[in-house]
Amino acid sequence: MTDDTRDLDITLYGATGFVGRLVAEHLVATAPEGVRIGLGGRSRDRLAAVRSTLGPRAADWPLVVADAADEPALWAMAARSAVVVSTVGPYQRYGMPLVVACAEEGTDYADLTGEVLFVREAIERAHGTARGTGARIVVSCGFDSVPSDLGVHLLHRAAEADGAGGLTDTTLWVRRIRGGISGGTIDSLRAQLERMRQDPSLRRVVLDPEALSGGATGTPGQRDVWRPFVEERSGRWAAPFFMGPYNTRVVRRSHALTEGGYGPRFRYRELVPTGRGARGALRAKAMVAGLGTFMGALALPVVGPLVERRLPAPGEGPDRARREAGSFRTETETTTENGTRYAATVAAQGDPGYAATSVMLGQAALTLVATRGSGDGGVLTPAVAIGDALAEALRAQGFSLDVRRLDA
Repeated sequence: MTDDTRDLDITLYGATGFVGRLVAEHLVATAPEGVRIGLGGRSRDRLAAVRSTLGPRAADWPLVVADAADEPALWAMAARSAVVVSTVGPYQRYGMPLVVACAEEGTDYADLTGEVLFVREAIERAHGTARGTGARIVVSCGFDSVPSDLGVHLLHRAAEADGAGGLTDTTLWVRRIRGGISGGTIDSLRAQLERMRQDPSLRRVVLDPEALSGGATGTPGQRDVWRPFVEERSGRWAAPFFMGPYNTRVVRRSHALTEGGYGPRFRYRELVPTGRGARGALRAKAMVAGLGTFMGALALPVVGPLVERRLPAPGEGPDRARREAGSFRTETETTTENGTRYAATVAAQGDPGYAATSVMLGQAALTLVATRGSGDGGVLTPAVAIGDALAEALRAQGFSLDVRRLDA
């Protein structure tokens, strides 16, 4: 529903960036009639240039000029918007003033962050305020975290409906990823590594499995997977998923925000299957070694810039043909307290870091508009803030979000 106290339903902040433009195109194509959308950024000329490419439906969209360092402008943008969607990262470098402004103004917010330190600071600085104002500050509304968060949410809903008890050991398997890593993701990763180098004590925060649980203890025994191993149930080698150290914390925050709603024995991890035998072992070990080498190189002041030159820069991305050729599929398996086994599949066509992410973020924004005024405020996850509604919205956009019983 539209908010009559604001003159904009959605302000897309960062509309001139690569992903921002993709989100704008998605909103032009899918926003219901009557939803009032503005384009935000630091340059009026660049915003006008983006608007000119969006067709007649966007011809009257207002342009909202605000630099990430101009707190009065950010505050004014938050005050006039029911929902602010931000693609301006790295968020720990540019995002906190906007989060605080939205929390203070009771404005719903969504972003694409994958930065533990940014979300941890947002919780510390804005969660209490947002609880008071009703602002839903929804972090991580793209790939990878939406498939992770909604996959577990769907499993919980299915077990709840069947009276199967809480979830216990739960594993997300990355079955397919076709597409490249975004320049924004690389930039965010580098910014977090820089902060950890400047303040080594932050390493403990980043490595804490419950870093985003907001003081909740979570489930005893939660730990991250860092090494390849043979998975007991399947007998296949597995390697940790490179975004697992962030996604697992988002899922655990969902668990904490619902006061342990997934069950007292809930544990969660994310893996990539690599096959059986010597070949599976070699692939798993090579994957872990390659990731370690990449992270180590990126963290070095001298080597890091050389590595980055071979990677997509922020604001760059693949052409339309390559975006449309990409795809992803994750399958999250669980066993409930009464022994029932379920699997939740989340899949979509389109490069996960660009095409699929722009749909996820765009639909998160539209879902926040449609559910404006419902639910508690706070620094929230997609599952807790808008889980059921977002799942339905993504299905309507061609995503597969399905749950099946494995023992049926």
